[in-house]
Amino acid sequence: MAHLSRSKAPKNWPIKRKETKWISRPRPGAHPLSRSISINLILKKMLKYADTTREVRYIINEKTISIDKKNVRDPKFAVGFMDIIDIPQTKESYRVIINEEGEFELVPLKKELDSLKPCKIIGKTILKGAKIQLNLSDGRNMIAEKGETYRVGDTLVIDISKNKITEHLKLDKGSEVFLSGGKHRGLLGKIVDIILEKNTIRDRILVKTKKGEFETLKEYAFAIDNKFLEK
Repeated sequence: MAHLSRSKAPKNWPIKRKETKWISRPRPGAHPLSRSISINLILKKMLKYADTTREVRYIINEKTISIDKKNVRDPKFAVGFMDIIDIPQTKESYRVIINEEGEFELVPLKKELDSLKPCKIIGKTILKGAKIQLNLSDGRNMIAEKGETYRVGDTLVIDISKNKITEHLKLDKGSEVFLSGGKHRGLLGKIVDIILEKNTIRDRILVKTKKGEFETLKEYAFAIDNKFLEK
């Protein structure tokens, strides 16, 4: 489907629900629909650089927008959590985060952070030669460095200009985490305990935030350094 009913749009989209019936639907990509927003909506509703999709097409056809250092040519390109948006002509760089209202928000980037992107390990694949491929939350894959132990759920900080791992943040007790899903999405906290379940029951964590302690699914926790969320 090219469009989506505005009333059924993901709750993390910063839009008015009672305007026109239809809204631009992101094209399937690295991020699922529930965790992405189209560059079309970002340029129109968040940055206010365009009023129509035609104007958005003109902007991106001029190669003036890049996501994670790659030019975007599709208005429906799906943008997600922690993606980096660059606008060279205006010398602007933004990181896509989720605010405490649970909606996508753009945070201006400092120069020293404009190539660094935290990505969550969501899977691992064994390749020929016993090499381990790490499957990350934004669709990219990295080869694990020798001598380092990586677990699903950990976060890697990637220098996207060099495609190189610069930091490894483990998901453990005491880890600082950002809650990227569930009813508490958008909150920062610290893991107090990890509750490992058996069989098909999903693991949970006890997390302490400024709104108190509560349990949530472990899969919602994104280990992170607060510098990547500073406004």
